[in-house]
Amino acid sequence: MANIERKANAQWNGDLKSGNGTISSLSGVLSDTPYSFRTRFENQPGTNPEELIAAAHAACFTMAFSNVLQQAGHAPRTLATDATLGMDASGGGFKIATMHLVVRGSAEGLDQQQFQQLAEKAEQGCPVSGALRGNLDITVEAIYEQ
Repeated sequence: MANIERKANAQWNGDLKSGNGTISSLSGVLSDTPYSFRTRFENQPGTNPEELIAAAHAACFTMAFSNVLQQAGHAPRTLATDATLGMDASGGGFKIATMHLVVRGSAEGLDQQQFQQLAEKAEQGCPVSGALRGNLDITVEAIYEQ
């Protein structure tokens, strides 16, 4: 398999607090999506880098978990992951400190304990987890729904 590259770009106008920008991706999924100080720190409409990291982690982990379940002989039925990124103020700035993944789902022939164990295995194999690991604390909570 060839190496994979993904591209995105950001534009910014003005200073940090009153400025604004847009984010776009080559695929077009993000197309001049607005972001600003207010969308990042004051929950105004638009996106922010931390939300995009959480979304990427939720998507990557969910795909990895589907694969781990399948390889373990437990055909996945449904999986839904919420990723919550925690950012702390430290040293006069901010640091991304935590990522908490909560996955709900079902697969054939499992119980809660096995589902949790396989979710933790999936987190270890998720490429986004690998990029984040060592920089923040990652926790996984798996909720098995029969």
